[in-house]
Amino acid sequence: MITPVKKAVIPAAGLGTRLLPVTKVLAKELLPVVDRPASQYVVEEASAAGITHIIFVVSRSKDDIGRYFAPDARRLADRDTENRLAGLDALLSRVSVSCVYQDEPRGLGHAVLCAREAVGDEPCLVILPDDLGQADPPLSAQLLQVYARTGKGVLALEQIPRQHIHRYGVIAGRQEAPRTYAISDLIEKPPPGTEPSDLAIIGRYVLPPEIFPILSRVQAGAGGEIQLTHGLPVRQQPPGT
Repeated sequence: MITPVKKAVIPAAGLGTRLLPVTKVLAKELLPVVDRPASQYVVEEASAAGITHIIFVVSRSKDDIGRYFAPDARRLADRDTENRLAGLDALLSRVSVSCVYQDEPRGLGHAVLCAREAVGDEPCLVILPDDLGQADPPLSAQLLQVYARTGKGVLALEQIPRQHIHRYGVIAGRQEAPRTYAISDLIEKPPPGTEPSDLAIIGRYVLPPEIFPILSRVQAGAGGEIQLTHGLPVRQQPPGT
């Protein structure tokens, strides 16, 4: 029996240096996109896919994310203010939110590993909060549909122009069904001209619980970082969609 995915991990411990100086005092995940923070969009996406517990991986200096997603018990007399909080309040009635700490940025794989205790022996959805997009059904829901059908890890993919594909993690594999590939290999930022396909991994993953002991054994690479792609058991050919 395939265990339903009910927990999502959102890595958010990065320093946000490309958005300085504003990220000196504000987490980039709380920067507004139109009418709400980027991180709220991905929590809404996860909730729409059936996720009930959100786990943010944050640094010690980014407690503002936890505060933003904490229920507000204050009574607000201004009705217009109440209306503006209604969407967030409704979201927080559907999901619980907790934070775990990554003491130093050591790569996406390490960030996911920091959530091991909070996730437990369950599969989880991983969402990168700076990867926003629109789809119907939402991308996370599409990945969870594939996981429910196969019981294997699932990665979101995007077709990228060949001249730019070397900047991404890239898959090798074969197409199994429309828009679905069985993955035989993952290459993180391959040298130009060596890319096995034009399909890049983007910021959505469904991972089985076996990912955590695997990540704990992965050797750190360049810059002391543990990459998530280095821990994915691709020889078992998890599908990508």
